[in-house]
Amino acid sequence: MLQWIHRSPQHWHEFINHEVCVTNRDQQRFEGRVFTVDPVSASVVLVSVQENECPSVRVILGHAVTDVQILRRGTEETERQMKSVFLPDRAQDLSAEELKSRRESVRLWLEKNRVPVTEDGELLCVANALTISAPYRPGDCSSTNEIILSRIQSLVEKLPSPEENIPGHQAQLSRSNITSVLQTQ
Repeated sequence: MLQWIHRSPQHWHEFINHEVCVTNRDQQRFEGRVFTVDPVSASVVLVSVQENECPSVRVILGHAVTDVQILRRGTEETERQMKSVFLPDRAQDLSAEELKSRRESVRLWLEKNRVPVTEDGELLCVANALTISAPYRPGDCSSTNEIILSRIQSLVEKLPSPEENIPGHQAQLSRSNITSVLQTQ
């Protein structure tokens, strides 16, 4: 049987968002939801969220992991709950419509810059090597390839505001913006 540390990132990805039991070399067991697995060290980041308590985060170093068993499969609700632990407050305040608009703006911007991008639910996937999750800012990019990660983050940082022209992108003007535009003409 292949050791945890020698498995592929695709294998590790299968555990994300699921409630698991991780066993280490000392036969200690740790339970929680897998938030992520570090692609370099194979370390597992577990999050435990109890009602009316602060969430706890535990990192089990990859070299010490001997076994990982899924106890319960994750749901969209548990994924949102885990993300809320790490997302800044300003990201949580965005409405579904604002997130959709932001996702569309980022997708169009990447396409304008000739970057192959597809949508997979609420994720943007770039060349099957990088994903961008809500709220679609540079820090929301995730990839095991540091060069691709750096370049896409740089592009996302340079995303024009909605008021600037992006071909195929229609800026959404508020009533006050439209009134001020009309008054200046």
